[in-house]
Amino acid sequence: MDTHTERRDLFPEIAPFEHGEIALDGLHKMYWEQSGNPDGAPVLFLHGGPGAGATPAHRCFFDPVHYRIIIFDQRGAGRSKPLGETAGNTTDHLIADIETLRIRLGVERWLIFGGSWGATLALAYGIRHPERCTGFVLRGVFLGRAAELDWFLHGMRTFFPEAWRAFAEFLPEDERGDLLGSYYARLTDPDPTVHGAAALAWSRYESACSKLAPGYDAPGNHASGPALGLARLEAHYIKNGVFMAENYLLENISRLHPHPGIVVQGRYDMICPMVTADELCRAWPNAELVVVQDAGHSAMEPSIRSALVAATEAFTKPR
Repeated sequence: MDTHTERRDLFPEIAPFEHGEIALDGLHKMYWEQSGNPDGAPVLFLHGGPGAGATPAHRCFFDPVHYRIIIFDQRGAGRSKPLGETAGNTTDHLIADIETLRIRLGVERWLIFGGSWGATLALAYGIRHPERCTGFVLRGVFLGRAAELDWFLHGMRTFFPEAWRAFAEFLPEDERGDLLGSYYARLTDPDPTVHGAAALAWSRYESACSKLAPGYDAPGNHASGPALGLARLEAHYIKNGVFMAENYLLENISRLHPHPGIVVQGRYDMICPMVTADELCRAWPNAELVVVQDAGHSAMEPSIRSALVAATEAFTKPR
């Protein structure tokens, strides 16, 4: 186990050299983009949530001279359409979408980078397609098990009672016995005034718990923005046990044993507590656990982003 000490900042902002949209089926269209070096080492960025979407800042974890940076918005998220769509939206669909994108862009193998839900999806994709991966950079590990889902909905009140109280008390008192069911019903209500308010309450709760330092950055400030994709799809995936059998990832992690991994974990991550990253790395001999002592969950906390840049830099050198 290593403790991260070296400080590095993000690379400068860059624009994509190519972007587009792929029609996945009769309903979903997936946004994708490429930036950096067209002839560089391919790296795939997987955003969190599910439903959070990617932002321009996510390009900046990677040296644009070395990497061909490939980013996409998962079904129902960000610039993919339709926003917040739950139909035809499962973990298996997302894994298939990654393969669709890989083939479309002519990539043989790529480094996989993902945090939180993005780490879950990275592991699920790697287990299904290990021959397509060169390695992994993961952050804030989430394995999608029942105890982790319950922690998000109820356990975090141990450390953030005021944020949890606002989350629970958004609902009428007679609906608070089933937070997930009540939120899901509101988030999938066709009325924008109903699903919009619920999306903001959900996203504010998550954001309030995501950083070690006080304060939060809400994923969206209106009902049709990122908050809706985040909240609706998170509730959808939680309600369905993230569409994976309990402990599926750990039970199949041996498929990734040949691959190197760097796992960046905030010591005080309250969204995805460190015990999960520790368990993953103990089951994956080729994974290095980097503990960031002064950070929580957010990838944009200074020490977390510094450790993530150091991790992507480590993969630019022979391993």
